[in-house]
Amino acid sequence: MNIFVIGATGFVGGALARHLSAEGHAVTGLARTGSAAADLDSQGITPVTGDLDEHRGAVMTAARTADAVVYAAQAGPEQETATVQDLVRALTGTHRTLVLLSGNGVLAQRTAGAWSPDVFAEDDPFTPEPLAAYRKAAEDTVIAAAGNGLRPMVVRPGLIWGPGDHGHVSMVYRSVAATGAACYVGEGLNTYSHVHIDDVTRLFSLALEKGRHGGLYHAVAGEIPNRWIAECVAADLGVTAHSLTPEEATGVWGEFGALVMAVSARIRAVRAQRDLGWQPRHTDMLTTIGEERLRRLALPQTPVGPLSL
Repeated sequence: MNIFVIGATGFVGGALARHLSAEGHAVTGLARTGSAAADLDSQGITPVTGDLDEHRGAVMTAARTADAVVYAAQAGPEQETATVQDLVRALTGTHRTLVLLSGNGVLAQRTAGAWSPDVFAEDDPFTPEPLAAYRKAAEDTVIAAAGNGLRPMVVRPGLIWGPGDHGHVSMVYRSVAATGAACYVGEGLNTYSHVHIDDVTRLFSLALEKGRHGGLYHAVAGEIPNRWIAECVAADLGVTAHSLTPEEATGVWGEFGALVMAVSARIRAVRAQRDLGWQPRHTDMLTTIGEERLRRLALPQTPVGPLSL
């Protein structure tokens, strides 16, 4: 299969492009710069020069020549909305496959660090998180295109962890650099369902192989309250675990980071397991505790990496 990955230079898109290439697919990836193109080429991924702004036309041209298109970019709301709409228009009637990478941040609940009993399967209704309303709208745009000569799907994973991630464990290590303690918000009982990057890429392969038109698939392997993460980081570094108020959390992680660390976003992967036969192989995110790349984040003045709902 000829697969075009939009976001092939990112954490998830890059892992997905490499995984699909290793499976024997012909993979092309969007590259905004010459250095990005050279990096993709060195991995056996054919670069497509373009971007999601002025050169979005090149993206649509590449999409039309592919058997399947995966949108795995971390773009701004306007870019994502316009790109997804253009992709649906460009691919309608072609009988191609379009898969959108979303995330469980669309259903995040602002609990200020408290536990929530709510957990959502793929077909369960929910109130979208306002800051992720554009992503939910993109999901709806893709799924609504089913039956129009297009095979569209959405993959909605939990917090994705693995080598090089910028998730909750790394954020707690960063809080040590800022405060001297491993921090969480409020009670720290809020949970963000998680899944390993390798399990996410396997789910994409299964969706491309046998996913249904208009399918929505969750990917989740477990849950760990943020306070437990903080306590494990504290034990690793020999520091204390410390609760922050939402205002204090903003000073540590910034406004958006503080929000991410204070919400609950719990999901179940019912359709992914029942319809695709997907099962996670990596279930314990705490196995990353103690990694040297994480411990380095606890050193003072470590820059904060990108975050996304």
